[in-house]
Amino acid sequence: QVNDPSDQVVCNGGTTASVNFTTNNTGGTTTYSWTNDNTSIGLGASGDGDIAGFTAVNNGTSPEVATIIVTPSFSNGGEDCSGATQTFTITVNPSGQVNDPSDQVVCNGSATDTVKFVTNNTGGTTTYNWINDNTSVGLGASGSGNIDAFIAVNNGTSPEVATISVTPTFSNGGESCSGESQTFTITVNPTAQVNDPSDQVVCNESATDAVNFTTNNTGGTTTYSWTNDNTSIGLGASGSGNIDSFTAINTGTSPAVATITVIPTFTNGSESCSGPSQEFSITVNPTPNVIATPFS
Repeated sequence: QVNDPSDQVVCNGGTTASVNFTTNNTGGTTTYSWTNDNTSIGLGASGDGDIAGFTAVNNGTSPEVATIIVTPSFSNGGEDCSGATQTFTITVNPSGQVNDPSDQVVCNGSATDTVKFVTNNTGGTTTYNWINDNTSVGLGASGSGNIDAFIAVNNGTSPEVATISVTPTFSNGGESCSGESQTFTITVNPTAQVNDPSDQVVCNESATDAVNFTTNNTGGTTTYSWTNDNTSIGLGASGSGNIDSFTAINTGTSPAVATITVIPTFTNGSESCSGPSQEFSITVNPTPNVIATPFS
């Protein structure tokens, strides 16, 4: 006779408890032989006597269950008597696993995508804990479960990068098994910005100064588009990039004022973020004209 050993659930890489077979029989010697139907867990196919603790193995994605059958043999007076077998299991859970979430790049003031953590593991429950190294983007320092969409924040002049590390834990049979963490980033681009160009006043048929747009933003590329509300001065109605010097025109008798509006766009990580416009003017004075007072 052999007492039924307790079932065990352990993690991949963990150490099993020793299995020390016991019996209620006395007055002789009881020995034990056993067989195992799943050697992938790190235990041999058969053996005699107690089973020492061993390092459990499960490199798969679901629990591995080994069924072990132990047969007792009672010896006394030169006679060996076998008895009823007992069956128990050693279940080896896989390590927790999480698929690597996609990196994100968003604009200041925009909503991020929800981060839904997923795993390839089955046969149990996987939970997730995460930490964030840059709370200035609008996300807390830590949390559990999926990350809901939030309004991204960057009030600076260069991209803010938050590195988030998520750790999975697989639970089955009362045993929780952590796994390798995955790291991803949420980058928040700043709002595009352009410095206000200087107004200009020039004479008819004189050359304007070139307008070279500038920004305080760094860490990406800022481009500029502009519109002009008075093409009579010799400048087109719209364009992109800097405005080259051109010959100003005013064939009238009073100053001609063109108001130019420039809109900046900041691009980083394939995400383009527009910003507030700036306005400046180019005034073209007319050529002076005199009317003669007749001689008497």
